Amino acid sequence: MILNLGEVVPRDVPPDDPWLIEVPAAGDDRTITFGQFHAAADAVAAGLRRKGFERGNAVGLLAVNSARYLIAYFGIMRAGLVAVPVSIKLPPETIDHIHRDAGIRLMLADSEGAAKAPGLATLRMDDDGEWQALLAEEPFESARMRPEEFATVLYTSGSTGRPKGVPLTHGGYVWTIEQLAVSGPPMQGKRVLVAAPLFHMNALVISTLAPKCGATTVLMQRFSGADYLKTAARLGCNVLTSVPTMLALAARETELIRSLDLTHVDSIFTGSAPSTDALFDRVAQMFPNARVMNGYGTTEAGPVVFGAHPQGLPRPKLSLGYPVPSVEWRLVNGADESQGVLHLRSKAVMPGYLNLPQATRERIRDGWYDTGDVMRRDENGFFFFVGRNDDMFVCGGENIYPGEVEKLLETHPAVAQAVVVPVADEIKGQLPVAFVVPRPGSTPTEDDLKQHALRHAPAYQHPRNVYFVDELPLAGTNKVDRKLLMHEAARRFRR
Repeated sequence: MILNLGEVVPRDVPPDDPWLIEVPAAGDDRTITFGQFHAAADAVAAGLRRKGFERGNAVGLLAVNSARYLIAYFGIMRAGLVAVPVSIKLPPETIDHIHRDAGIRLMLADSEGAAKAPGLATLRMDDDGEWQALLAEEPFESARMRPEEFATVLYTSGSTGRPKGVPLTHGGYVWTIEQLAVSGPPMQGKRVLVAAPLFHMNALVISTLAPKCGATTVLMQRFSGADYLKTAARLGCNVLTSVPTMLALAARETELIRSLDLTHVDSIFTGSAPSTDALFDRVAQMFPNARVMNGYGTTEAGPVVFGAHPQGLPRPKLSLGYPVPSVEWRLVNGADESQGVLHLRSKAVMPGYLNLPQATRERIRDGWYDTGDVMRRDENGFFFFVGRNDDMFVCGGENIYPGEVEKLLETHPAVAQAVVVPVADEIKGQLPVAFVVPRPGSTPTEDDLKQHALRHAPAYQHPRNVYFVDELPLAGTNKVDRKLLMHEAARRFRR
């Protein structure tokens, strides 16, 4: 029985099997074996104990993706300490807030991260001398943790204020990984591409799950659409993981796609943000032999929510799947029992936001976590994401979910990506406006897209203004930065 999340990577794998292939932004790939991984993670754990860190102390991670980042992550937990991944894209004042909020005693950083943490106790992971000085190569046994003890603390994106700390327990996340290993697709012997940042749940979970299942993680230091495709082709990746924006950026590389062999890709997982029919269709063209699956999870309640239908029914396009038996669910405040805000209860649900009892009471009652995600359920029990309850706005008394309008706009043949945000209006309250990235070689007009929306949806949903942009701004998690676009829309808006 595994009592420490740092031990979910099996130790009985042949030591020469590849654990991870590190793909730097510049330079040669580097392969690390399972044997090398375990030795290094144990050495990190022993080194932290030698430095005097005690059970439950917090150690931060502030760096771009690397093999050492993951080695340190597992080593921290093996030592009985709490790993706190921090977004390297945050400003120094927010990093300082997280440092104080989590009680971080040491920040393991790279040069970029260290520059954003002046005055904090840091150790440079990309400095060979400092890294080697941390390691203590001696016999080591991982701490036996209680199920309720914190393994890691992830911080929410802070889109509605300061980032909130989400503690994840050893018991909850050992359970999570074991559930995914059983219910997920076969990964044994495959190569799994990870390009999202490791401070985000999406990349961190898959980088834990892949070695648990006997796969090799292919870890990109930084994401770009072109490099993502080139890496998948060059290293023969079978499973790709992403958020939808990453796939949309890759889909724009039309000439490159035609030059690459991507037929070995058999599975594509996307999640952490809404997808559209148009994006799924483009991805199917890019990867002709791949099954594309829409995933779902939250930082607060984990990624174990939906899976295959118990009767083997095929999952409809864009469906999140059918609820897994080990998770309780309910839909709240909908027009009927098949729609509403999703509430979840499972072993993965956080115990509560760090140092925020009021925020915890607002989200968790009797163990039920209010996701804030509006869902609908079809006649076969498959779930579909409608929109964020927080994103919904009212236009002339009508509720508008931006994701629904975005899906509609992306059905236009000239649209590659669309994001809809509200702007204030004295008469209607709020009005929808859209930021649109045209498909390469296309030149849609504002009136084209307005008329397209008016023909295919209620009039109140059509965007009053359409702003054409070359690319959409991304937040640290590679999701679209809606907060920034709302500010830009307010600046540009005209009636």
